[in-house]
Amino acid sequence: MKIFILNCGSSSIKYQMIEMPEENVLAKGLVDKVGLEGSAVFHTIENGEKVKFEKKIKDHTQGIKTVIEILTSDIGVLNDVNEIEAVGHRVVHGGEDFSGSVAITKEVISAMENNINLAPLHNPPNLQGIYAINELLPEVPQVGVFDTAFHQTMPRQAYMYALPYSLYEKYKIRRYGFHGTSHQFIAKRACAFLNLDYKNTKIITCHLGNGSSIAAVKEGKSVDTSMGLTPNEGLIMGTRTGDIDAGALLYIADRENLSIDEMNKLINKKSGVLGISGISPDMRELEQAAEKGNDRAQLALDMFHYRVRKYIGSYAAAMGGVDLIVFAGGIGENGDITRETICRNFEFMGLQFDKKANKGLRSKEALISKPDSAVKVVVIPTNEELAIAKDTFAIVKR
Repeated sequence: MKIFILNCGSSSIKYQMIEMPEENVLAKGLVDKVGLEGSAVFHTIENGEKVKFEKKIKDHTQGIKTVIEILTSDIGVLNDVNEIEAVGHRVVHGGEDFSGSVAITKEVISAMENNINLAPLHNPPNLQGIYAINELLPEVPQVGVFDTAFHQTMPRQAYMYALPYSLYEKYKIRRYGFHGTSHQFIAKRACAFLNLDYKNTKIITCHLGNGSSIAAVKEGKSVDTSMGLTPNEGLIMGTRTGDIDAGALLYIADRENLSIDEMNKLINKKSGVLGISGISPDMRELEQAAEKGNDRAQLALDMFHYRVRKYIGSYAAAMGGVDLIVFAGGIGENGDITRETICRNFEFMGLQFDKKANKGLRSKEALISKPDSAVKVVVIPTNEELAIAKDTFAIVKR
């Protein structure tokens, strides 16, 4: 079955064509600057050849139509558009309506539209992708895979905020968590890699990138996660504050006379390791600057590592122990210094880190704890597109 995977952003469309159950990536690419000047499609075929198509793309429907034309062209991987047997969509926010991936129906679309207020920047373009497929491929089944769904198993004491309960009843203000597709994928894959029972293992998954989050996975279920109502809560990130005293935000807004929109930009675009270092949100650049003696770059690194360690310790306490720690994401998969620093001083939990196995490791499945370590540590490259394809295949084949 050939499955078309779509991840629609406000001005971009990431896509892959995956053949299931073989899990072969036939083609992938990016439609960039949708609705803007300089729009183009960057397309990569199975052999790695990359082609750029410059074309004015006014909206998501035209962008997806252009991709389908490429996929069925001389350099494409389809003889006919009818070879597309299903479409899987990444959807950021499912609210409390979705605890798993679902076949997209009119009722599902209506529920997604009702959740726009929870993710006003992300859900509308996700929906645009669904609307486009309804227009272009009306007979092809579609599946929605939600970033928040995996975390719907969290208990109330983990997801509720200590605000007046009426605000939860009225607006559903609570912790939802994100990166759920990634957390579930790497937790399952890590257990398969180590031949562990997923349903009987206490796992802490660390998805570390420009946006970072951690999840506690017990007996195959997410029982806590660091991101909250929005992706800003939790870890310090590239440009996001992570956990912060809400009173500090009120104080800043008052002293600087900032609007809600200006505060939103401050905490999401100007903070994190970029805000601390004043240099970059890129950990590689911070490490290079720290090596040259830049104190603020070193401070940003120290703060990032400390916050991750603190969450790992708290989640181990919440689950009554931990068997397995998983690193994924751009930083988690490629940052050997970051991984070693985070795992330092966890000997009290029975973790014996293998510096030799970790050194220089990039984007490869590997065990980076010593063989007799009570707590195993692994690197598992995440693959959200494959996870979406798997869920889509399973639902369509029912």
